[in-house]
Amino acid sequence: MASVTTASLPATVAARVLARSFLVQAAWNHRSRQGTGMAYAMLPALEHIHRDPEAMQAALDRHAELFNAHPYLDTLALGSLCRLEADGESDERIRRFRSAIGGPLGALGDRLVWAGWLPLCTVLAVCLYLAGLGPAWTVATFLVVYNVGHVGLRIWGFREGWGAGAGVAARLREAGLAEVSARLERWLAVALGLLVGLAIVAPALGGTLPLPWAAAGLSLLAIGAVAGPRAWRATAVATIAAVGLILTFGLFV
Repeated sequence: MASVTTASLPATVAARVLARSFLVQAAWNHRSRQGTGMAYAMLPALEHIHRDPEAMQAALDRHAELFNAHPYLDTLALGSLCRLEADGESDERIRRFRSAIGGPLGALGDRLVWAGWLPLCTVLAVCLYLAGLGPAWTVATFLVVYNVGHVGLRIWGFREGWGAGAGVAARLREAGLAEVSARLERWLAVALGLLVGLAIVAPALGGTLPLPWAAAGLSLLAIGAVAGPRAWRATAVATIAAVGLILTFGLFV
């Protein structure tokens, strides 16, 4: 049994585990996939939890086995597995938990990040560029905004995983990440519409939009994303009218 309670993982140890989580993919291989990286990330916590060398080695060996999930949600698994180790759960239960949690975290992360957050940030960055923001500022804005979400998700995942332990599935349902994914997809659809409009108008204005046009476009983006799903008929009419005006403006001005 481990000698550490669930309330006694020091902040410095948790910070080291989080920092190492960024390197989980660096050790990816066809045999254990993320397993080696997960064991590396958990090492500071395992050293703190297991004072007996044999128990420490056994824990390190089981966490180096086959594991695969979304890299940004690995911290949910890391937090949960550290909690199970601290609670002194059996080797069999920990192995079952590792086997069960990877697939759902992979699917959820793919939809949340690769199909939602990343393309949304990318499209909005291109919109900012077409609206007149310089290339360097566009790249910098993309990197800051994207990584605020990325790093925030990692920190949130570890805290939730540690707090929930084996009950992390229920915590995920409460967090509503599936609903967040669906909301990001709706925002992405709106952003793509804005991008099309900017791509049509910007060439007629010398490649970029004047600030008033850019501000109006971004304001309509926010209004459409919030109100559009609730008033789709009015939104459809407004969109058709806006496209007509954009085309007219682009062709005859």
